[in-house]
Amino acid sequence: MNELLPVDPYLMNPIEDTLRGMMRPWRMDLAERAPTIRVELSETDTAYQLRADIPGVRKEDIDVRIEGNQLSISTEIKKEREDKRNGRMLRSERLYGFASRSFTLGSVLDEAKAEAKYDNGVLELTIPKKGGASARKLSIH
Repeated sequence: MNELLPVDPYLMNPIEDTLRGMMRPWRMDLAERAPTIRVELSETDTAYQLRADIPGVRKEDIDVRIEGNQLSISTEIKKEREDKRNGRMLRSERLYGFASRSFTLGSVLDEAKAEAKYDNGVLELTIPKKGGASARKLSIH
């Protein structure tokens, strides 16, 4: 709803035009938004931990892919069929559609040892780092 409108110094009646602009109907941005996946990503010396909020989705509908140092999570939030027995839908604020998140992490990931758990709309991933690459601190001379 926050829109920046330029002020035209050549308006015939700036007060009337300002009041008319305030009276225009408000639009609902909620209907235009796509569903999102909100995450917390943390790192230890040996692994990455990710917690993602994906409510209203079955675990079978969540796709997690690991390739090299990239992690991708995607899902489709599906709309249930309308139930005509209870009357007509007056307003729906629930979001439906495709949601995805991708991350490029600092270490190569060990997809063979990765673990995933989904409970109460929260996806928890533990993805170990591959041991092949080691970091060392360079001394500055």
